Formats: sequence, C-alpha cells, structure tokens
Amino acid sequence: MERTADKTSHRLEGYLVAFSVLFAGAYLAWQATHGGVVSHHLLDQRSLPAISNWWGLGLSPLVAWLAARSVRRRAVVDSKALAKAAAGAAGALLVGVALSIAFAIDSNGNAVSYIFLAALASGLVLPTYRAEYVFGFAIGMSFDIGHVLPTVIGFVAAAISAAFHFLVRPAFVWTVRRTWELPGRRIRP
Repeated sequence: MERTADKTSHRLEGYLVAFSVLFAGAYLAWQATHGGVVSHHLLDQRSLPAISNWWGLGLSPLVAWLAARSVRRRAVVDSKALAKAAAGAAGALLVGVALSIAFAIDSNGNAVSYIFLAALASGLVLPTYRAEYVFGFAIGMSFDIGHVLPTVIGFVAAAISAAFHFLVRPAFVWTVRRTWELPGRRIRP
C-alpha cells in the first residue's frame, strides 16, 4: 500500500510540474505572439530593474515542485493531506483570479486593496505559508501579470502567514498561559 501511495505521489509531482511548464509555456507563447513577452519594473518604477516574464518558465515549475514535495511529506502522516492541499490551492487560485480581474478592471481601485488585504488576513487563520497556496495564487494571477510577480507576492504573503503562525501566535499563547498561571490559580487541561 505504501509503495502505491509513493508512486501516486511521485506521479502527482510529475503531473504538477508538467502542468506548470505547459501553462507557463502557453502563456509565454501567447505573449510572444501578441506584442512580445512583457517585463515588469520592480515597484512599478522605471528607474528600478525590470523582471521578464521569461523567468516564469523556471520559477513556476519550481513552485509546483515545492508544493508537490510539501504535500508528499505531509501525506505520510495525514491521509487527507492531498485533499487539504487541493482545497487550499483551489482557494488561492480563486483569490488570484479575483485579484487579477479586479486589477484588470481598475488597477488603482479599492477592490484590489480589499481583496489583497483579505488574502493577507486569511493567512492569519489558514496556513497560507504552504507552497500549494503560493502555487495556486501565482497561477490565478498569472493571467494578468505573468508568473514572476505573483510568485514573489505569494511568497511575501506566505512569509507573513508563517511569521504569524510560528512566532506571533505561539508567543501570544505563551503570554496568556503565563498570565493565567498566577500563584494559587491553576489552568485545567
């Protein structure tokens, strides 16, 4: 049974990376035939370096591979890891698509800010620091601005989520427990 699960997870990893290569390649081919592959300046400042969407051809499969490896590791101890990861990636994909649509309609509007802030806030509750969330978000946003910038934005959001889940929340819980464990007062498990 374990070998079958391992083969399935290896196959899934291959499929995810292959999908990512094909998706990024198709997007770049479309851009190349419709005016050329776009480059985006950092912070949208012409004085800063530009990052070409060609980088997405390597970056997107890397994120797909990281997501698949992460799910494989969790699947060893959690039989529902694949389902949870698929749900997380699908949710992040929907957020990315919504953000992409809002950005395409009105890049300076409030909708972009609200959606992005809601996505960041969800990272305080959900484990959006996981690679499958970054992968889904980057794929969802790639329709509008390519693969590179959404991946960078996704990793920044993932870092914020990780900092909250692994630093802020444990420190808060520790502080509350220490506060409530006053002399003569005991917390029941």
